Amino acid sequence: MEAVLGQVEQLPALLAASRSALVRDWDSLTLDRALEWARYFQHIHDRFHTRPRLREALCRRLRRGQPRPLLSFPDLGRCPQLLGLALLENRALPPAACRRLLHSLLQPPGAEPGSERGSLALLARRKAASRLLLLSPPLSPSPEGLEPQVRAEAQLLLNRLREEGQEAEPAGEAAGQLRWLCGVLEQLPQPRAFEVVAAAALLLGHGSSAEQAGGRGRDGNNQDGNQASGTGDECVAGPLLSWLLGDLQRFSAFCLFLPGSLLASLADQCSQLSKPYLDLLTSWGSHLVYDPLQGRWVKGCIDKAELSWEELRERFRCLCQGSAVLRGQTQAALKLLKAQDGDFKVCGLSVWTDLLIEVEEYLRKE
Repeated sequence: MEAVLGQVEQLPALLAASRSALVRDWDSLTLDRALEWARYFQHIHDRFHTRPRLREALCRRLRRGQPRPLLSFPDLGRCPQLLGLALLENRALPPAACRRLLHSLLQPPGAEPGSERGSLALLARRKAASRLLLLSPPLSPSPEGLEPQVRAEAQLLLNRLREEGQEAEPAGEAAGQLRWLCGVLEQLPQPRAFEVVAAAALLLGHGSSAEQAGGRGRDGNNQDGNQASGTGDECVAGPLLSWLLGDLQRFSAFCLFLPGSLLASLADQCSQLSKPYLDLLTSWGSHLVYDPLQGRWVKGCIDKAELSWEELRERFRCLCQGSAVLRGQTQAALKLLKAQDGDFKVCGLSVWTDLLIEVEEYLRKE
């Protein structure tokens, strides 16, 4: 037992080294040995946590030589995560050792489903995943125009939203999820937050489509291993839509930043977005005026007209490239606007007449 106590006494030194410049000389083999020691200390915790006298003896050794009792007996059980988090924050860790660390945290040896030790293990895994995304070389964009890194961040966001929903009381589930989501997205630059939210909405849409097409496996899980539940995805989609649609200025900035093709995909997969998006396009189009000298529609008020005629036309064309439902909804909206504006048949009198003519001509050529 004296040998075990002597080994435990070295844990503070190991954690101190992991935060220092000494790791600059660590290779993959050295890192593996450090992680083996961390797992050994975890094993000691599991072995002696039901024996009070031995626990107290181990705590006394942990406190020996420390300026204050930074470590306690439960920290032995969290040692792999404590070590991993310290190393992830240490910029001196060489790239080879860092990649070995990421692999260890994301795929711990001998780990079984559900064996994580609370939130610290989840935190270590998420920080490792985030660090891995930063280290990864740039990849080709996805068909929707979003980078794979953004899609990966969106998947992490969805997973965490699901966990927030499971941990919250039913009465405050939506409010808690929205509060957490607002806090996370406020830490991102607005363009990045818009990309992540768009990717998350697309992932939810793809998941729902796959489930409707019979993409769920026998065990009730979808292809990416997450629990496939229409109700669960609705609970996740709710906070995303509340964050996006709850502030008109934010939604306007979101639609201005993202390309029309991506917004059309979102409107196609998320019916709750299609009407607000069409309403926003209607508002923007109402600020265009016809210039007879130029023979074209121009911005009547620079402060209010967000899109040019060409940009607005392209947005409506993208919507008409979607599903039959979205195409029909878009054409119906333009016809109603044309009728409300005087139902003119000639160009230059109503922006909605001209847009409907352009869209119908475009669809005939398709």
